[in-house]
Amino acid sequence: MLFSTRFDTPHGLVPFDQITIDMYEPAIDEGITRAQAEIDAIANNPEAPTFENTVVALDRSGEMLNRVLGVFFPMLSADADEQLMEISERVTPKLTEHSNAITLNRALWQRIKTVHDSFDREAYDQEDWMLLDKTYRSFLHSGASLEGEDRERYRTLSKRLSECTLKFGQNHLKATNAFELWLSTADLEGLPESAVEAAAHAAAEKGRSGEYLITLHGPSYQAFMKYSSRRDLREQLYMAYNTQCTDGEFSNMELCREIANTRLELARLMGCETFADYRLQNSMAQTPQAVFDMLNQLRDAYQPAMKHELERLKEFATQVEGHAIELKPWDYSYYTNKERDSLFQINDELTRPYFPLDQVIEGVLGLATRLYGLQFNPNPDAPVFRPEVKVYDVTDADGQWMGALYTDFFPRATKQSGAWMTAFREQYIDKQGNDVRPLVTLTMNFTRPTDTKPSLLTFSEVRTFLHEFGHGLHCLLSRCRYESTSGTNVYRDFVELPSQFHENFLTEREFLDSFARHYQTGERIPQELIDRLIAASQYGAGYACLRQLSFGLLDMAWHSITVPYQDDIVTLEREAMRPVQAFNPIEGCLMSPQFGHLFSGGYAAGYYGYKWAEILDADAFSKFQEDGIFNPETARQWHDCVMSRGSSDMPMTFYERFRGRQPRIDALLHRDGIEQ
Repeated sequence: MLFSTRFDTPHGLVPFDQITIDMYEPAIDEGITRAQAEIDAIANNPEAPTFENTVVALDRSGEMLNRVLGVFFPMLSADADEQLMEISERVTPKLTEHSNAITLNRALWQRIKTVHDSFDREAYDQEDWMLLDKTYRSFLHSGASLEGEDRERYRTLSKRLSECTLKFGQNHLKATNAFELWLSTADLEGLPESAVEAAAHAAAEKGRSGEYLITLHGPSYQAFMKYSSRRDLREQLYMAYNTQCTDGEFSNMELCREIANTRLELARLMGCETFADYRLQNSMAQTPQAVFDMLNQLRDAYQPAMKHELERLKEFATQVEGHAIELKPWDYSYYTNKERDSLFQINDELTRPYFPLDQVIEGVLGLATRLYGLQFNPNPDAPVFRPEVKVYDVTDADGQWMGALYTDFFPRATKQSGAWMTAFREQYIDKQGNDVRPLVTLTMNFTRPTDTKPSLLTFSEVRTFLHEFGHGLHCLLSRCRYESTSGTNVYRDFVELPSQFHENFLTEREFLDSFARHYQTGERIPQELIDRLIAASQYGAGYACLRQLSFGLLDMAWHSITVPYQDDIVTLEREAMRPVQAFNPIEGCLMSPQFGHLFSGGYAAGYYGYKWAEILDADAFSKFQEDGIFNPETARQWHDCVMSRGSSDMPMTFYERFRGRQPRIDALLHRDGIEQ
């Protein structure tokens, strides 16, 4: 069986050329069987429990299962056809049952508890303690201390929760793929050439040359909402996007309630009043109150700016149209794009020519070279799951192999929307003392090249690339001993710090000058254009912040319920978002049924982490600005204190070692132009 041993390929790269879909399910079944045997051996070990024979052994168990799931789940997000989705529906309950069989194993729990209660911290280092404490808390929070009916109830609830979250994500993907807006030439008013070509290309792929196709996938939807002069079509597309999964075949309405109520019951079993209380125990924030305090602090700081922005935008729209206009949500992108252009003479179509994908790749990878000494060498011989996927061998300044980077940039029907980083394999030190290096994949949904133009990215898309690449670097630079403490295996409200930190370079001249060149003339992006980009980066900061806060408040509303929620979803969502809403709610539009981060991802009671980490990343980058953005000593400190450490110590400890103090909000307010 292909997955039964380490892949017999250079550096253990995934042999996609040998993998077929029908291999996954039997490999998962066999992996579960082997993993369970390893767990039984640990739990039934006649020797007294020790850190090595219990906690470390547990972290190293399940090697085959980890290997197959490390490929299966990334493919489920990036390249899932109906067959793979059907397999996921069959194996998900098995995986949940296996997970429960581990955490609800009384003998194993007793061994872990014994090690935890008698652990001599002076005999071990901090990473050992972090692994032990993380393992102990994981078991505790997964019902290990439960007895009798409560244990069985936990098992049932967790199994149902995994089924519901899987179904939620699949419904959203299917709903996104199901919508098509077909246009004729007369409907293209306002769209730039790049958007028209992309729509024509999408139509041609469906066999309908001479027509134009707009979809709900990011590049298509965002470009249309930003540029189309057809307000009626913007409204139609907005309504389609924001009513996804609210009714019909792919409705997630009942799943929202069931997922939230199941999480609440699990939390109550664990002695917590709400799921947020339960979840935040393993976070920098620690408590729901700390989250609300942060959200409210940002609301108070940014809300006046948002109100001023919208008043100014309404006046601008009135001038453009020649009559008073009531702004609606489907107008925001359109008029802000025009106003930004009038204020700064800057827009996506003006900057796109300087951001052809190949050059952006050169610049983004080059950033890691300048900061961390990494080299990225294309590996055309590496097996890939799609021909358009590219693989790079990553080496450090001494030529040591640090891992592989897979890049997958363009949308397709089998890929979920959005952008993300994941790993086919994490970094860790194996039993023989070998440093097993990570296999990292970056997945995006950028506009495809056409017959006449390369893929030209928007400024926002370059930022997204930097963000996900930051996650990837967090994995590639990891120097930890245990898989559970390596790379991005950190507190949820800390994991976004490395990713968001790297976004800061996008408004720095020294970085942009290294790669932003016109795809036709080779001219470097003009300095005055960079100046306008910097000025424009603060435009709409109030609205952007309040929008993020609305998502965080919605998340906390769903996960702060104290009794099962049976009322109308609309009521909960409207009440949660009201304190920070920019527009009056539109009937029929809801965020919850399509909010994958909350209901099918890992961000339940954790979405606030984006803003939490934003405070950290702005404060951290301000040190680079003080010292020089490519100052080698500052970069070394950042690497040593944060990027390479995973969760081998407490995150605030890492941050204070780098910054020399607790984080402050001042740098974020200054960066966004809220306070000078």
